[in-house]
Amino acid sequence: MRLSLRSLLLLAFTSTAFGIAVQHDPSTSSELSSRQSSSKLVFAHFMIGIVANRNSPADYDDDMKRAKAAGIDAFALNIGVDPYTDQQLSLAYQSAANNGMKVFISFDFNWYSASGGAAQVGQKIAQYGKLPAQLMVDGKVFASSFAGDGLDMNTVRSNAGMDIYFAPNFHPGQGDFNAIDGALNWMAWPNNGNNKAPQPGGPSISVDAGDKQYVQTLNGKGYIAPASGWFFTHYGPEVSYSKNWVFPGDLLWYRRWREILALQPRFVEIVTWNDYGESHYVGPLSSPHNDDGGSKWVNDMPHNGWLDMAKPFIAAYKAGASSPDSFITQDQLVYWYRITPKNLNCDSTDTTMVPANNASGNYFMGRPNGYDSMQDQVFVVSLLTSPGTVVVNSAGTVYTYNAPAGASAIAVDFKVGTQSFSLVRNGQTVLSGTSLKAIQNTCPCGLYNFNSYVGTVPAGFNDALQPNGLNQLTNGLHVACQPTPSLPASPPPTAAPTTTISVGAAPTSPPI
Repeated sequence: MRLSLRSLLLLAFTSTAFGIAVQHDPSTSSELSSRQSSSKLVFAHFMIGIVANRNSPADYDDDMKRAKAAGIDAFALNIGVDPYTDQQLSLAYQSAANNGMKVFISFDFNWYSASGGAAQVGQKIAQYGKLPAQLMVDGKVFASSFAGDGLDMNTVRSNAGMDIYFAPNFHPGQGDFNAIDGALNWMAWPNNGNNKAPQPGGPSISVDAGDKQYVQTLNGKGYIAPASGWFFTHYGPEVSYSKNWVFPGDLLWYRRWREILALQPRFVEIVTWNDYGESHYVGPLSSPHNDDGGSKWVNDMPHNGWLDMAKPFIAAYKAGASSPDSFITQDQLVYWYRITPKNLNCDSTDTTMVPANNASGNYFMGRPNGYDSMQDQVFVVSLLTSPGTVVVNSAGTVYTYNAPAGASAIAVDFKVGTQSFSLVRNGQTVLSGTSLKAIQNTCPCGLYNFNSYVGTVPAGFNDALQPNGLNQLTNGLHVACQPTPSLPASPPPTAAPTTTISVGAAPTSPPI
Protein backbone atom coordinates (compact mmCIF):
# COMPACT_ATOMS: atom_id res chain seq x y z
CA MET A 1 0.00 0.00 0.00
CA ARG A 2 2.90 2.35 0.66
CA LEU A 3 3.84 2.33 -3.00
CA SER A 4 0.36 2.98 -4.27
CA LEU A 5 -0.19 5.92 -1.94
CA ARG A 6 3.24 7.32 -2.79
CA SER A 7 2.34 7.26 -6.45
CA LEU A 8 -0.96 9.04 -5.85
CA LEU A 9 0.78 11.72 -3.80
CA LEU A 10 3.39 12.23 -6.49
CA LEU A 11 0.61 12.56 -9.05
CA ALA A 12 -1.10 15.27 -7.06
CA PHE A 13 2.07 17.19 -6.22
CA THR A 14 3.82 17.13 -9.54
CA SER A 15 0.72 18.06 -11.52
CA THR A 16 0.72 21.42 -9.78
CA ALA A 17 4.31 21.98 -8.72
CA PHE A 18 5.97 20.93 -11.94
CA GLY A 19 3.15 21.49 -14.37
CA ILE A 20 3.74 25.24 -14.09
CA ALA A 21 7.55 25.00 -14.16
CA VAL A 22 9.28 25.44 -17.11
CA GLN A 23 37.26 10.93 -4.32
CA HIS A 24 36.63 11.83 -0.94
CA ASP A 25 35.85 9.01 1.50
CA PRO A 26 35.73 10.06 5.15
CA SER A 27 37.37 7.40 7.25
CA THR A 28 36.02 8.34 10.64
CA SER A 29 32.84 9.70 12.12
CA SER A 30 34.71 12.64 13.63
CA GLU A 31 36.13 13.58 10.24
CA LEU A 32 32.63 13.61 8.76
CA SER A 33 31.30 15.63 11.69
CA SER A 34 33.98 18.26 11.17
CA ARG A 35 32.82 18.72 7.55
CA GLN A 36 29.09 19.03 8.21
CA SER A 37 28.96 22.76 8.76
CA SER A 38 30.25 23.72 5.35
CA SER A 39 30.87 20.75 3.06
CA LYS A 40 28.56 19.43 0.41
CA LEU A 41 26.96 16.14 1.42
CA VAL A 42 25.60 13.11 -0.46
CA PHE A 43 22.70 11.06 0.89
CA ALA A 44 21.07 7.82 -0.25
CA HIS A 45 17.37 7.20 0.34
CA PHE A 46 16.94 3.95 2.29
CA MET A 47 13.57 2.20 2.65
CA ILE A 48 13.10 0.96 6.22
CA GLY A 49 9.68 -0.42 5.26
CA ILE A 50 11.14 -3.48 3.50
CA VAL A 51 13.80 -4.52 6.03
CA ALA A 52 11.71 -5.97 8.86
CA ASN A 53 13.82 -9.14 8.62
CA ARG A 54 16.96 -7.47 10.04
CA ASN A 55 17.83 -8.52 13.57
CA SER A 56 21.08 -6.81 14.57
CA PRO A 57 23.21 -3.77 13.68
CA ALA A 58 25.47 -6.14 11.75
CA ASP A 59 22.65 -6.65 9.22
CA TYR A 60 23.18 -3.01 8.18
CA ASP A 61 26.98 -3.09 8.16
CA ASP A 62 27.47 -4.04 4.51
CA ASP A 63 25.17 -1.24 3.35
CA MET A 64 26.99 1.27 5.53
CA LYS A 65 30.43 0.17 4.33
CA ARG A 66 29.48 0.14 0.64
CA ALA A 67 27.85 3.55 0.83
CA LYS A 68 30.77 5.05 2.71
CA ALA A 69 33.28 3.62 0.23
CA ALA A 70 31.35 5.32 -2.58
CA GLY A 71 31.53 8.71 -0.84
CA ILE A 72 27.98 8.73 0.51
CA ASP A 73 27.79 10.60 3.81
CA ALA A 74 24.43 9.55 5.23
CA PHE A 75 21.40 7.37 4.68
CA ALA A 76 18.00 9.06 4.62
CA LEU A 77 15.99 6.47 6.54
CA ASN A 78 12.50 6.52 5.04
CA ILE A 79 9.99 5.51 7.71
CA GLY A 80 6.28 4.98 8.00
CA VAL A 81 4.44 3.76 11.07
CA ASP A 82 5.14 0.03 10.82
CA PRO A 83 5.37 -1.75 14.19
CA TYR A 84 9.02 -2.62 13.53
CA THR A 85 10.08 0.95 12.64
CA ASP A 86 11.71 1.80 15.97
CA GLN A 87 13.54 -1.50 16.16
CA GLN A 88 15.02 -1.00 12.68
CA LEU A 89 15.87 2.66 13.29
CA SER A 90 17.79 1.67 16.42
CA LEU A 91 19.71 -1.00 14.51
CA ALA A 92 20.49 1.36 11.64
CA TYR A 93 21.65 4.16 13.94
CA GLN A 94 23.92 1.74 15.84
CA SER A 95 25.41 0.27 12.64
CA ALA A 96 26.07 3.77 11.31
CA ALA A 97 27.88 4.67 14.53
CA ASN A 98 29.91 1.46 14.33
CA ASN A 99 30.96 2.19 10.74
CA GLY A 100 31.66 5.92 10.81
CA MET A 101 28.49 6.78 8.85
CA LYS A 102 25.64 9.17 9.53
CA VAL A 103 21.89 8.71 9.21
CA PHE A 104 18.75 10.81 9.53
CA ILE A 105 15.01 10.24 9.42
CA SER A 106 13.01 10.88 6.27
CA PHE A 107 9.32 10.89 7.18
CA ASP A 108 7.09 9.26 4.59
CA PHE A 109 3.87 11.27 4.44
CA ASN A 110 2.02 8.41 2.86
CA TRP A 111 1.81 7.39 6.52
CA TYR A 112 2.48 10.50 8.59
CA SER A 113 -0.22 13.15 8.50
CA ALA A 114 0.77 16.60 7.29
CA SER A 115 -2.41 18.06 8.75
CA GLY A 116 -2.28 16.51 12.22
CA GLY A 117 0.97 14.64 12.64
CA ALA A 118 3.40 17.47 13.34
CA ALA A 119 3.75 16.60 17.02
CA GLN A 120 4.46 12.97 16.15
CA VAL A 121 7.18 14.05 13.69
CA GLY A 122 8.82 16.33 16.26
CA GLN A 123 8.74 13.64 18.93
CA LYS A 124 10.40 11.12 16.63
CA ILE A 125 13.18 13.60 15.86
CA ALA A 126 13.68 14.11 19.59
CA GLN A 127 13.83 10.34 20.13
CA TYR A 128 16.79 9.86 17.78
CA GLY A 129 18.34 13.29 17.40
CA LYS A 130 20.95 12.90 20.15
CA LEU A 131 22.30 9.52 19.05
CA PRO A 132 25.95 9.50 17.91
CA ALA A 133 25.16 8.64 14.26
CA GLN A 134 22.60 11.43 13.81
CA LEU A 135 23.54 13.73 10.92
CA MET A 136 24.08 17.30 12.08
CA VAL A 137 24.12 20.23 9.65
CA ASP A 138 24.97 23.75 10.80
CA GLY A 139 24.91 22.41 14.37
CA LYS A 140 21.31 21.25 13.97
CA VAL A 141 19.65 17.83 13.84
CA PHE A 142 18.96 17.07 10.18
CA ALA A 143 15.63 15.57 9.04
CA SER A 144 13.75 15.28 5.78
CA SER A 145 10.63 13.75 4.27
CA PHE A 146 8.84 12.31 1.32
CA ALA A 147 5.97 14.76 0.61
CA GLY A 148 4.56 16.63 3.64
CA ASP A 149 3.29 19.95 2.25
CA GLY A 150 1.12 21.64 4.88
CA LEU A 151 3.10 20.35 7.85
CA ASP A 152 2.98 22.72 10.84
CA MET A 153 6.64 23.43 11.39
CA ASN A 154 6.12 25.38 14.62
CA THR A 155 4.59 22.28 16.18
CA VAL A 156 7.36 20.06 14.79
CA ARG A 157 10.06 22.28 16.26
CA SER A 158 8.42 22.69 19.66
CA ASN A 159 7.99 18.92 20.02
CA ALA A 160 11.53 18.21 18.88
CA GLY A 161 12.87 20.37 21.68
CA MET A 162 16.16 20.89 19.85
CA ASP A 163 17.44 22.86 16.89
CA ILE A 164 16.57 21.04 13.70
CA TYR A 165 17.59 21.53 10.10
CA PHE A 166 14.42 20.40 8.36
CA ALA A 167 14.70 19.86 4.60
CA PRO A 168 11.46 18.14 3.57
CA ASN A 169 10.09 17.21 0.17
CA PHE A 170 7.87 20.30 0.04
CA HIS A 171 6.74 21.37 -3.42
CA PRO A 172 7.06 24.89 -4.85
CA GLY A 173 3.71 26.60 -4.74
CA GLN A 174 2.37 24.28 -2.05
CA GLY A 175 4.64 23.94 0.98
CA ASP A 176 5.65 26.87 3.19
CA PHE A 177 9.29 27.38 2.18
CA ASN A 178 9.66 30.21 4.71
CA ALA A 179 9.28 27.70 7.55
CA ILE A 180 11.99 25.23 6.48
CA ASP A 181 15.76 25.21 6.20
CA GLY A 182 16.03 23.44 2.85
CA ALA A 183 14.06 21.14 0.58
CA LEU A 184 14.34 17.85 -1.30
CA ASN A 185 13.21 17.57 -4.90
CA TRP A 186 12.02 13.97 -5.39
CA MET A 187 11.28 14.23 -9.12
CA ALA A 188 14.52 12.73 -10.43
CA TRP A 189 13.20 11.65 -13.84
CA PRO A 190 12.10 13.53 -16.96
CA ASN A 191 8.32 13.80 -16.82
CA ASN A 192 5.25 15.39 -18.38
CA GLY A 193 4.39 17.55 -15.35
CA ASN A 194 1.73 15.07 -14.28
CA ASN A 195 3.85 12.28 -12.82
CA LYS A 196 4.17 10.32 -16.04
CA ALA A 197 6.70 9.93 -18.80
CA PRO A 198 6.61 12.57 -21.54
CA GLN A 199 4.62 11.58 -24.61
CA PRO A 200 5.35 12.56 -28.23
CA GLY A 201 4.04 16.04 -28.84
CA GLY A 202 3.28 16.60 -25.16
CA PRO A 203 5.00 18.56 -22.40
CA SER A 204 8.42 17.39 -21.29
CA ILE A 205 10.00 18.67 -18.09
CA SER A 206 13.64 17.84 -17.45
CA VAL A 207 15.11 17.17 -14.03
CA ASP A 208 17.26 20.23 -14.61
CA ALA A 209 14.09 22.33 -14.94
CA GLY A 210 13.01 21.02 -11.55
CA ASP A 211 16.38 22.07 -10.13
CA LYS A 212 15.83 25.60 -11.35
CA GLN A 213 12.38 25.85 -9.81
CA TYR A 214 13.53 24.58 -6.43
CA VAL A 215 16.64 26.76 -6.35
CA GLN A 216 14.55 29.82 -7.17
CA THR A 217 11.94 28.99 -4.53
CA LEU A 218 14.52 28.18 -1.85
CA ASN A 219 16.28 31.52 -2.47
CA GLY A 220 19.59 30.50 -0.94
CA LYS A 221 18.41 27.77 1.42
CA GLY A 222 19.82 24.26 1.15
CA TYR A 223 18.73 22.34 -1.93
CA ILE A 224 18.78 18.53 -1.99
CA ALA A 225 19.14 17.69 -5.67
CA PRO A 226 17.96 14.21 -6.67
CA ALA A 227 20.01 11.69 -8.63
CA SER A 228 18.42 8.55 -10.00
CA GLY A 229 19.07 6.17 -12.84
CA TRP A 230 15.72 4.51 -13.43
CA PHE A 231 12.06 4.17 -12.44
CA PHE A 232 10.10 1.13 -13.57
CA THR A 233 7.36 -0.59 -11.63
CA HIS A 234 4.88 -3.27 -12.66
CA TYR A 235 2.71 -4.21 -9.71
CA GLY A 236 -0.62 -5.92 -10.31
CA PRO A 237 -3.65 -6.43 -8.06
CA GLU A 238 -2.03 -9.54 -6.54
CA VAL A 239 -0.30 -7.13 -4.12
CA SER A 240 -3.32 -4.84 -3.58
CA TYR A 241 -2.00 -1.93 -5.63
CA SER A 242 -1.58 -1.71 -9.38
CA LYS A 243 1.30 0.33 -10.79
CA ASN A 244 2.51 -0.07 -14.33
CA TRP A 245 4.83 2.61 -15.64
CA VAL A 246 8.36 3.56 -16.60
CA PHE A 247 10.06 6.97 -16.78
CA PRO A 248 12.78 7.78 -19.31
CA GLY A 249 15.99 6.21 -18.01
CA ASP A 250 18.47 5.36 -20.75
CA LEU A 251 21.60 7.49 -20.00
CA LEU A 252 19.90 9.45 -17.22
CA TRP A 253 22.30 8.30 -14.48
CA TYR A 254 25.37 9.57 -16.34
CA ARG A 255 23.79 12.78 -17.59
CA ARG A 256 22.32 13.56 -14.20
CA TRP A 257 25.72 13.47 -12.50
CA ARG A 258 27.03 15.82 -15.17
CA GLU A 259 24.19 18.22 -14.28
CA ILE A 260 25.01 17.94 -10.58
CA LEU A 261 28.64 18.87 -11.21
CA ALA A 262 27.46 21.94 -13.09
CA LEU A 263 24.86 22.90 -10.45
CA GLN A 264 26.95 22.15 -7.34
CA PRO A 265 23.99 22.06 -4.90
CA ARG A 266 24.68 21.87 -1.19
CA PHE A 267 23.19 18.37 -0.97
CA VAL A 268 22.56 15.44 -3.32
CA GLU A 269 20.21 12.54 -2.59
CA ILE A 270 20.46 9.28 -4.50
CA VAL A 271 16.97 7.94 -5.19
CA THR A 272 17.30 5.22 -3.98
CA TRP A 273 19.60 2.76 -2.26
CA ASN A 274 17.12 -0.10 -1.96
CA ASP A 275 13.65 0.58 -3.38
CA TYR A 276 13.78 -2.52 -5.54
CA GLY A 277 10.12 -2.45 -6.47
CA GLU A 278 10.57 0.87 -8.26
CA SER A 279 13.82 -0.26 -9.95
CA HIS A 280 15.82 2.77 -8.79
CA TYR A 281 18.15 0.93 -6.41
CA VAL A 282 21.95 1.25 -6.46
CA GLY A 283 22.53 -1.02 -3.45
CA PRO A 284 23.05 -4.78 -3.72
CA LEU A 285 20.25 -7.24 -4.43
CA SER A 286 21.72 -9.31 -1.60
CA SER A 287 21.11 -6.56 0.97
CA PRO A 288 18.65 -8.21 3.42
CA HIS A 289 15.05 -7.24 2.67
CA ASN A 290 11.55 -8.61 2.31
CA ASP A 291 9.92 -8.99 -1.10
CA ASP A 292 7.13 -6.48 -1.71
CA GLY A 293 6.30 -8.13 -5.04
CA GLY A 294 9.04 -6.44 -7.04
CA SER A 295 11.20 -9.54 -7.37
CA LYS A 296 9.36 -10.39 -10.62
CA TRP A 297 11.37 -7.70 -12.40
CA VAL A 298 14.33 -7.41 -9.99
CA ASN A 299 15.59 -11.00 -9.88
CA ASP A 300 18.92 -11.31 -11.74
CA MET A 301 19.02 -7.54 -12.37
CA PRO A 302 21.89 -6.04 -10.31
CA HIS A 303 22.57 -2.28 -10.33
CA ASN A 304 25.90 -2.17 -8.47
CA GLY A 305 27.69 -0.78 -11.50
CA TRP A 306 25.75 2.46 -11.13
CA LEU A 307 27.32 2.98 -7.71
CA ASP A 308 30.75 2.30 -9.24
CA MET A 309 30.08 4.89 -11.94
CA ALA A 310 29.02 7.48 -9.36
CA LYS A 311 32.20 7.29 -7.26
CA PRO A 312 34.39 9.70 -9.26
CA PHE A 313 31.42 12.01 -9.79
CA ILE A 314 30.75 12.13 -6.05
CA ALA A 315 34.40 12.90 -5.38
CA ALA A 316 34.37 15.65 -8.01
CA TYR A 317 31.14 17.12 -6.60
CA LYS A 318 32.59 17.34 -3.11
CA ALA A 319 35.75 18.95 -4.47
CA GLY A 320 33.74 21.54 -6.38
CA ALA A 321 35.13 20.21 -9.67
CA SER A 322 33.27 20.42 -12.96
CA SER A 323 34.59 17.06 -14.20
CA PRO A 324 35.16 13.63 -12.64
CA ASP A 325 38.17 12.92 -14.85
CA SER A 326 40.95 13.58 -12.33
CA PHE A 327 39.21 11.31 -9.80
CA ILE A 328 39.31 8.23 -12.03
CA THR A 329 42.11 5.99 -10.77
CA GLN A 330 41.59 2.81 -12.79
CA ASP A 331 40.02 1.75 -16.08
CA GLN A 332 36.44 0.54 -15.92
CA LEU A 333 33.48 0.12 -18.26
CA VAL A 334 29.97 0.37 -16.82
CA TYR A 335 27.14 -0.80 -19.07
CA TRP A 336 23.40 -1.23 -18.83
CA TYR A 337 20.39 -2.11 -20.94
CA ARG A 338 16.85 -3.46 -20.79
CA ILE A 339 16.68 -7.20 -21.43
CA THR A 340 13.88 -7.16 -24.04
CA PRO A 341 12.92 -4.91 -26.97
CA LYS A 342 10.28 -2.38 -26.01
CA ASN A 343 7.83 -3.58 -28.66
CA LEU A 344 7.93 -7.22 -27.53
CA ASN A 345 4.32 -8.37 -27.11
CA CYS A 346 3.68 -10.04 -23.74
CA ASP A 347 -0.08 -9.40 -23.61
CA SER A 348 -0.97 -13.08 -23.83
CA THR A 349 0.92 -13.90 -20.62
CA ASP A 350 1.21 -10.62 -18.71
CA THR A 351 -2.31 -10.56 -17.31
CA THR A 352 -1.53 -9.21 -13.85
CA MET A 353 -2.69 -5.68 -14.65
CA VAL A 354 -6.21 -4.37 -14.16
CA PRO A 355 -8.23 -3.35 -17.24
CA ALA A 356 -7.49 -0.10 -19.04
CA ASN A 357 -10.33 1.84 -17.51
CA ASN A 358 -8.50 3.75 -14.82
CA ALA A 359 -8.75 7.48 -15.36
CA SER A 360 -5.15 8.10 -14.29
CA GLY A 361 -3.88 6.00 -17.16
CA ASN A 362 -1.29 4.37 -14.89
CA TYR A 363 -2.92 1.00 -14.46
CA PHE A 364 -3.63 -1.14 -17.47
CA MET A 365 -2.89 -4.58 -18.77
CA GLY A 366 -0.01 -4.46 -21.18
CA ARG A 367 3.14 -2.45 -21.69
CA PRO A 368 3.97 0.08 -18.97
CA ASN A 369 2.92 3.67 -19.38
CA GLY A 370 5.89 5.50 -20.88
CA TYR A 371 7.41 2.45 -22.56
CA ASP A 372 7.85 4.26 -25.88
CA SER A 373 10.04 6.92 -24.22
CA MET A 374 12.81 4.31 -23.87
CA GLN A 375 15.40 3.43 -26.49
CA ASP A 376 16.36 -0.12 -27.49
CA GLN A 377 20.01 0.56 -26.80
CA VAL A 378 23.02 -0.53 -24.79
CA PHE A 379 24.53 2.30 -22.72
CA VAL A 380 28.21 2.30 -21.83
CA VAL A 381 30.13 4.72 -19.63
CA SER A 382 33.89 4.49 -19.94
CA LEU A 383 36.00 5.58 -16.97
CA LEU A 384 39.52 5.67 -18.37
CA THR A 385 42.95 6.70 -17.11
CA SER A 386 44.09 7.30 -20.70
CA PRO A 387 42.45 7.20 -24.14
CA GLY A 388 41.37 3.88 -25.61
CA THR A 389 38.93 2.26 -28.00
CA VAL A 390 35.72 0.95 -26.43
CA VAL A 391 34.28 -2.02 -28.33
CA VAL A 392 30.69 -3.19 -27.87
CA ASN A 393 29.59 -6.44 -29.51
CA SER A 394 25.79 -6.62 -29.44
CA ALA A 395 24.95 -10.09 -30.76
CA GLY A 396 27.42 -9.76 -33.62
CA THR A 397 27.03 -6.07 -34.44
CA VAL A 398 30.28 -4.46 -33.30
CA TYR A 399 30.47 -0.78 -32.32
CA THR A 400 33.79 0.99 -31.81
CA TYR A 401 34.29 4.28 -29.97
CA ASN A 402 37.52 6.21 -29.58
CA ALA A 403 37.13 7.21 -25.96
CA PRO A 404 39.12 10.01 -24.35
CA ALA A 405 40.70 9.80 -20.94
CA GLY A 406 38.15 10.43 -18.20
CA ALA A 407 34.42 9.78 -18.26
CA SER A 408 32.41 9.56 -21.45
CA ALA A 409 29.39 7.62 -22.67
CA ILE A 410 27.92 5.99 -25.74
CA ALA A 411 24.50 4.63 -26.65
CA VAL A 412 24.29 1.96 -29.36
CA ASP A 413 21.33 0.06 -30.79
CA PHE A 414 21.05 -3.39 -29.27
CA LYS A 415 20.43 -6.73 -30.93
CA VAL A 416 18.83 -9.76 -29.32
CA GLY A 417 21.55 -12.04 -28.00
CA THR A 418 24.85 -11.86 -26.11
CA GLN A 419 26.40 -8.50 -25.15
CA SER A 420 30.21 -8.21 -24.89
CA PHE A 421 32.51 -5.30 -24.07
CA SER A 422 36.23 -4.55 -24.31
CA LEU A 423 38.81 -1.79 -24.10
CA VAL A 424 41.67 -1.73 -26.61
CA ARG A 425 44.88 0.34 -26.49
CA ASN A 426 47.66 0.22 -29.06
CA GLY A 427 46.11 -2.83 -30.64
CA GLN A 428 46.04 -4.74 -27.34
CA THR A 429 42.88 -5.70 -25.43
CA VAL A 430 43.34 -4.45 -21.87
CA LEU A 431 39.83 -5.14 -20.57
CA SER A 432 37.15 -7.52 -21.81
CA GLY A 433 34.00 -9.18 -20.56
CA THR A 434 30.68 -10.65 -21.64
CA SER A 435 27.46 -9.93 -19.78
CA LEU A 436 25.82 -12.77 -17.89
CA LYS A 437 22.43 -11.52 -19.11
CA ALA A 438 21.56 -11.79 -22.79
CA ILE A 439 18.92 -9.63 -24.44
CA GLN A 440 15.94 -11.85 -25.25
CA ASN A 441 12.85 -11.76 -27.44
CA THR A 442 10.73 -13.72 -24.97
CA CYS A 443 8.82 -12.35 -21.99
CA PRO A 444 10.72 -13.00 -18.72
CA CYS A 445 8.35 -14.76 -16.33
CA GLY A 446 5.66 -13.86 -18.86
CA LEU A 447 5.93 -10.17 -17.94
CA TYR A 448 6.90 -6.84 -19.42
CA ASN A 449 10.21 -6.17 -17.68
CA PHE A 450 11.55 -2.66 -18.27
CA ASN A 451 14.08 -2.79 -15.43
CA SER A 452 17.75 -2.30 -16.30
CA TYR A 453 20.53 -4.85 -16.12
CA VAL A 454 23.79 -3.15 -15.03
CA GLY A 455 27.22 -4.72 -15.37
CA THR A 456 30.89 -3.75 -15.31
CA VAL A 457 34.19 -4.67 -16.93
CA PRO A 458 36.02 -5.94 -14.94
CA ALA A 459 33.01 -7.84 -13.61
CA GLY A 460 31.73 -7.14 -10.11
CA PHE A 461 30.81 -9.57 -7.36
CA ASN A 462 28.09 -12.21 -7.65
CA ASP A 463 24.99 -10.40 -6.38
CA ALA A 464 21.73 -12.29 -5.92
CA LEU A 465 18.42 -11.87 -4.13
CA GLN A 466 18.18 -13.83 -0.90
CA PRO A 467 15.20 -16.11 -0.13
CA ASN A 468 13.25 -13.39 1.70
CA GLY A 469 13.69 -11.16 -1.35
CA LEU A 470 12.16 -13.77 -3.63
CA ASN A 471 9.18 -15.07 -1.71
CA GLN A 472 6.53 -13.25 -3.74
CA LEU A 473 8.01 -13.81 -7.20
CA THR A 474 5.38 -16.33 -8.32
CA ASN A 475 2.38 -14.42 -6.93
CA GLY A 476 0.07 -13.44 -9.79
CA LEU A 477 2.17 -15.02 -12.53
CA HIS A 478 0.44 -16.88 -15.33
CA VAL A 479 3.50 -18.79 -16.53
CA ALA A 480 5.92 -21.04 -14.67
CA CYS A 481 8.90 -19.12 -13.24
CA GLN A 482 11.28 -20.38 -10.59
CA PRO A 483 11.78 -18.06 -7.57
CA THR A 484 15.55 -18.47 -7.60
CA PRO A 485 18.47 -16.48 -9.01
CA SER A 486 19.39 -17.89 -12.40
CA LEU A 487 22.38 -15.97 -13.78
CA PRO A 488 25.04 -18.42 -15.00
CA ALA A 489 28.35 -18.79 -13.19
CA SER A 490 30.24 -17.86 -16.34
CA PRO A 491 29.23 -15.76 -19.36
CA PRO A 492 28.16 -17.22 -22.71
CA PRO A 493 30.54 -17.13 -25.70
CA THR A 494 31.02 -13.79 -27.43
CA ALA A 495 28.99 -13.53 -30.63
CA ALA A 496 30.90 -13.74 -33.91
CA PRO A 497 31.21 -10.25 -35.45
CA THR A 498 29.09 -9.58 -38.54
CA THR A 499 29.15 -5.79 -38.87
CA THR A 500 31.40 -3.04 -37.50
CA ILE A 501 30.14 0.51 -36.89
CA SER A 502 32.10 3.51 -35.58
CA VAL A 503 30.19 5.71 -33.14
CA GLY A 504 30.70 9.01 -31.32
CA ALA A 505 30.04 10.06 -27.75
CA ALA A 506 26.46 10.43 -26.58
CA PRO A 507 25.33 14.02 -25.98
CA THR A 508 25.22 15.29 -22.41
CA SER A 509 23.34 18.00 -20.57
CA PRO A 510 25.11 20.31 -20.03
CA PRO A 511 27.39 19.68 -23.03
CA ILE A 512 31.03 18.78 -22.38
